[in-house]
Amino acid sequence: MKTLLTIIACALLLAACNKPEPTDTVESLMANPDRLKEVRAQCKANHAKVGDALCNRAAEATRRRFMGNGTPYTPVPPAAPASAPKD
Repeated sequence: MKTLLTIIACALLLAACNKPEPTDTVESLMANPDRLKEVRAQCKANHAKVGDALCNRAAEATRRRFMGNGTPYTPVPPAAPASAPKD
């Protein structure tokens, strides 16, 4: 029983010592261009290791930085036909 408690205590201590991995969101990558560049380079070098989720967030952050929110489509109404001169 004492061994089991020791193992559980060690596991809890190790779990508490591990820092969580930084979570890169699209917004955080957009705000930090150096980190975005680093993630894109990692994705290019080894996409499988980095993972689809992070590479997709980096791609979306790059798209938003380049395109912004986009321009909403506002069609221009057709011009009225010119009236023919009356003689």
